[in-house]
Amino acid sequence: MTEAIIKLDQMGKEKVPAALRAQTYFDFSAHPFAHQAIFERTNSVCGAIPAIEDYTVEWLQNAIAERRTGVEIFHNNAPEASYTTGNFEILLEAETVFAPAHIIGSHAENACYSIYLEKGARIIGADIYLDKGSIYIGAETIIEPCVGIRGPAIVGKRNEIRQGAYLRGNCILGDACTLRGELKNVIMMNEGNFPHPSYLGDSICGYMTHFGNQATAANLGIYEGAKNSADRRTILLRCDNKVFDSGIRKMGVCMGDFCQVGCNAVSDPGTFLKPHTIVYSLTRISKGFYGPNEVLKNKPFEHGVIERAPLQSIN
Repeated sequence: MTEAIIKLDQMGKEKVPAALRAQTYFDFSAHPFAHQAIFERTNSVCGAIPAIEDYTVEWLQNAIAERRTGVEIFHNNAPEASYTTGNFEILLEAETVFAPAHIIGSHAENACYSIYLEKGARIIGADIYLDKGSIYIGAETIIEPCVGIRGPAIVGKRNEIRQGAYLRGNCILGDACTLRGELKNVIMMNEGNFPHPSYLGDSICGYMTHFGNQATAANLGIYEGAKNSADRRTILLRCDNKVFDSGIRKMGVCMGDFCQVGCNAVSDPGTFLKPHTIVYSLTRISKGFYGPNEVLKNKPFEHGVIERAPLQSIN
């Protein structure tokens, strides 16, 4: 007998299991997040992942329209020497520094996207892509040389975006985050840290979450990646002894508040870490639900997983 599969996106919020609800992972009363409204648009925490783009585009349109008065505005040219192409708009509050290396605007007919910098924000030597969406940079955020940012993207206040970082679009960063890796379709809440080179896509990271060096979250199964995009299956989740169809083909990790992932650890697509879950270095985490207040360890020498054999002569 085939096990019944429940369509998650067709369930009422009150019927969604606790392990798939946003409040299980994020305490917005203790740690408010400027964009927590995105979770009100969907019935489950993983359902917020495909909602990132629409939310980001709508927020950018409203925020930039509301702040046009009393700022410097540049059309298709930059205040400092930069290579520019296409149509774009720059809006700068007082005491900002905007000196990117490149600005790539839109060449589509009747399309013009904007970048907005709040007071004290600084962009020097970065590559700004305004060909697919707008970008918003919060107050006192520093974006170093050789960073790439593609809209649509929302970057909060007092962030440190380090050399080599790449925001590939549909990214929402809270305040006081540190970033050097590559992000795509990601929500990272206040004080989140992805400060070393690696990739994170289609994921949600709560308050004060942290990734060690080269830690990553796979967002597409290895066999699904070998298929044509149209043939890829949606991610199935087993929860409360039932199977739920997430309705999405790509999902990385959902990390609750204060979760930590050690160096070179990797999680399978569809991994959920409840608050205060700690992942040791070099650990592979299978799809599923973990925590809260749990430590995940990879200890092959202690538990006999490592196979040991004598080295044969190599002469």
